[in-house]
Amino acid sequence: MIRRLYDWTMGLAGHRHALRALAAVSFVESSVFPIPPDVLMIPMVLANRARAFLIAAVATLASVAGGLAGYLIGALVFEAIGQPVLEFYGKMDAASDFAERFNHWGAWAVLIAGVTPFPFKVITIISGWTGLSLPVFIVSSVIARGFRFFIVAGLLWKFGAPIRSFIEERLGLVFSVFLALLLGGFLLVRYL
Repeated sequence: MIRRLYDWTMGLAGHRHALRALAAVSFVESSVFPIPPDVLMIPMVLANRARAFLIAAVATLASVAGGLAGYLIGALVFEAIGQPVLEFYGKMDAASDFAERFNHWGAWAVLIAGVTPFPFKVITIISGWTGLSLPVFIVSSVIARGFRFFIVAGLLWKFGAPIRSFIEERLGLVFSVFLALLLGGFLLVRYL
């Protein structure tokens, strides 16, 4: 099933409404869809490198809007379904403790999930569930998703097809290592 979704998504890259398709894929990927927008974005940029930054902007804005939908899923569905279940099992206090810890570090969680291979939809839903500040969520999402999509678009714009395999195979790891070093640096400065 995932392979069929991947093939379908790739087929959208050559369609005359590819930008709309990218917006739709970026939107639903931030809340429920398993295929990242990069699968559509990369061939689109390679096909028309002059539109690289427009393509990145569309992916960013749609992804943030989809993140807001994920946030609403977490906020609305949890209260209606999740909370009564946790109360029935006596786990609401544990959930409240988790929510408090998450909201303390929530901006970082959104930033990290927004640029790494970690599924962004998980963080968008958890952000809504825990009641993470909406302005913090939005700003973190714009920074993270913009960084991710504009880096990909910039690399493709500058280097073209030769950089494609690096992006598809290693860029997630590079982002993850960069963020680990950044966070490690902040922790080192804080505790020294």
